[in-house]
Amino acid sequence: MKPVSFVAYPLATIALTLATSAQARPFDSILQSFNILSEQSPLQDYIMSNPEGQATTGVIISDVIGKTQNIAIFSGLTRDIDAVSARLDNASQNATVLAPNNSIMRDLKRKPWEDPDDYDSFGADAYEGTSGQDRARGNLERFVQRHIIPESPWEEGKKVKTLAGNEIWWESKDGQKKIQPADVEVTSIADKVSNGEVWVLGGSLA
Repeated sequence: MKPVSFVAYPLATIALTLATSAQARPFDSILQSFNILSEQSPLQDYIMSNPEGQATTGVIISDVIGKTQNIAIFSGLTRDIDAVSARLDNASQNATVLAPNNSIMRDLKRKPWEDPDDYDSFGADAYEGTSGQDRARGNLERFVQRHIIPESPWEEGKKVKTLAGNEIWWESKDGQKKIQPADVEVTSIADKVSNGEVWVLGGSLA
C-alpha cells in the first residue's frame, strides 16, 4: 500500500492519527477542521448542484462519491484504500458502494480502525507507534472493503462477496431493501453512474 498522503486524504490520515490519541475528537470536528463541509468547499458546491438520488450518466463513482453530504465520513475514508479507490476510479470495473451514513459512523461501538482482538493481544497501546498505526490501517482497510461490492447492477437475492471476502445479499421487505445477513436497511440510492451505484445505509456491515 502506498504511503498515506496528508494533503490528499485528510480524513483517513486523521482517523489513523486519532487511533493513537487518548481523547479522540468527534467526526464532526474532524470534518469541520478541514472545511470539508463548509459553505466555501468544492464538496458543498457539488452537493448543491447535484441533488441526492439523481441518476448521473457519463461519469464514474469516484466523480460522485463525495457529493452526498450524509455519507461524507465514509466516502472520505474510501479514498485512502488503494483497492477501493482504484476500483471506484476505473470505468471498466463496476461496483456497488454500501456507505453507512454519518450518524452510523459516529455511533459505531468501536472506531473503524479498532479490533477488540488487538486490545486483547497488545493492550491499551495496541495502536501506538509504527506497528500500531500499521495495524490500525489494516483494520480500516477491512472496514471499508466490507462495504464495497465488486458488482453492479446487483440483483436481489444474489449472494456476492465484498472486497473483504464476506458474503452478503439483499432482499426487499415491505418495499424496503435490506442487506443480509445483517438486516441493515438501505435508506436511499445516492447515485447511479456508468460503473455502479452508491447506496446509503442505516447501519454498518462491520
